[in-house]
Amino acid sequence: MRQHLIPVTAEPAAQDLAAIEAEWPLIAAELDVLDAEITLLYAEDHGGPTALDWRRLRRAEARVTRAAADLTTRSNPHRAA
Repeated sequence: MRQHLIPVTAEPAAQDLAAIEAEWPLIAAELDVLDAEITLLYAEDHGGPTALDWRRLRRAEARVTRAAADLTTRSNPHRAA
């Protein structure tokens, strides 16, 4: 079975780095949600999640919503009304 591989450039282009930089607040917020969800899963083995664990998840989800809205507004300023 032959696979056709796409050549990989040595370094990302400046445009790629700029896109990652623009999306970084959303990426970081999504990582916070993942971390909070993992904490909830581990809490099940130690008596269940606390109110603070649930609050942390809700706040992380709210940060994702805000970061996604900010990214959308910055990428398309005509949508901001």
